[in-house]
Amino acid sequence: MKLQHLPNTATVEEAVAVMREHGHVIIDDLVPVSVVDQVLADMQPYIEVTPFSENEWFGNGSQRIGNLIARSETGRDLVMNPLVLGVVKGVLSHSPLVQLGATEMISLRPGCPAQYIHQDELTFDSFPFPDDYVVSCNTLWAVTDFTEENGATRVVPGSHARPRAEYTMEDTLPAEMTRGSVMIFTSKLWHAGGSNQSQKVRRAQAINYCVGWVRQEENQFLACPQDIARTLPDDLLKLMGYQIGFGYGHAGAQADPLEALRQG
Repeated sequence: MKLQHLPNTATVEEAVAVMREHGHVIIDDLVPVSVVDQVLADMQPYIEVTPFSENEWFGNGSQRIGNLIARSETGRDLVMNPLVLGVVKGVLSHSPLVQLGATEMISLRPGCPAQYIHQDELTFDSFPFPDDYVVSCNTLWAVTDFTEENGATRVVPGSHARPRAEYTMEDTLPAEMTRGSVMIFTSKLWHAGGSNQSQKVRRAQAINYCVGWVRQEENQFLACPQDIARTLPDDLLKLMGYQIGFGYGHAGAQADPLEALRQG
């Protein structure tokens, strides 16, 4: 098997069809490299002061930096990219609301070993979601080129459609892609950060989206201060969680959280 690539001219419908069949899709060169360069520049002050992890689960030798909405105006454009958002909403169409789950710039330093192979749905207390229920979709934007040598994310092709199993690195393929490309994949797909055997840091901007009724992995109401949130457009705020869904998410007495924010 091989990993699935589509050109940046692909439609939402084409990409959703590939996602449903393969659990992932790589959209090549979706944004100009100047976009990811700007995100990197915006995050640079935090890169310089954030230590690399010694946690094996997250990737021993990896660095994870959140709060993208508050820290990068250009990063907000990645969150709201029309093709990506259309694909995510198509895959998660069984939920009336889709929300932003987490934002992390993930960097692998030279010598970083491979991460554990896992599914992203394990984030939700390892709850046994039904085989046909996708709780979230993740995206990895290539801030640097993704190559097998520098630790491109490893994917177990077809694993989204199989029961949970023990996989090894021999079962995986590297998600190689150029800067400005993005891989979208479902929470069912088994994957892991690769081992960086190069002499340079490999960087990705991860943006996770999930159904509206689960708890966000990154609390967007605290990650983005209200003084910044009040300057953001309504469609982004709703994606961050400022909306009511079938009785949950209100600001007290069924008040619209978006109105509460604007009036605060």
